[in-house]
Amino acid sequence: MNDWIIRLIEAGGYWGILALMALENIFPPIPSELIMGLGGVAVARGSMTFWPLLLVGTVGSTFGNYCWFLLGDRFGYARLHPFVVRWGRWLTMEWHDVEQATAFFRRHGQWVVFAMRFSPFMRTMISLPAGLAHMKHWRFLVFTFAGAAVWNTLLIHGGRLVARYLAGFGSALGWAMAGLTGLFVAWYLWRVITWKPRE
Repeated sequence: MNDWIIRLIEAGGYWGILALMALENIFPPIPSELIMGLGGVAVARGSMTFWPLLLVGTVGSTFGNYCWFLLGDRFGYARLHPFVVRWGRWLTMEWHDVEQATAFFRRHGQWVVFAMRFSPFMRTMISLPAGLAHMKHWRFLVFTFAGAAVWNTLLIHGGRLVARYLAGFGSALGWAMAGLTGLFVAWYLWRVITWKPRE
């Protein structure tokens, strides 16, 4: 099981990592923790190297977040509202979430774009109010890239440590990764099925 999961990451190579990280920030439910963590396992196995993995993972993360930023920047509040209402079930968010993220952004300033790269819940959502506030594009990209680079570095090193300490438990590691993937997918499906927006 362990080899099969790792080979999926290795088969896609660095371009696969870039695409997965972009999708992770555009559309749930694949988490960056799993993608870059498995990338770290691949580094420990010698099939990937640290710097290229960090670069493509960070570029993918930045691109995915920039899509949300552009959506807010180009649409504005008036046109964004019906978009969120229509697609909120599949995006697992509603207009109330956008309002909360916008208020948080206004309270704490543009530096939260960097800081929220380390939050599993707000790192993608914060890009939308940054776009709605028409933050300068270059500043958003710099803050996002820097924060994503730090976070991805931690995830890669975490994957390497897991691979090192559980080297003798390859089967258990594989089943654990498969279980985590299943949990994330099940959580997303549960959110879609039970979706009920606020009045």
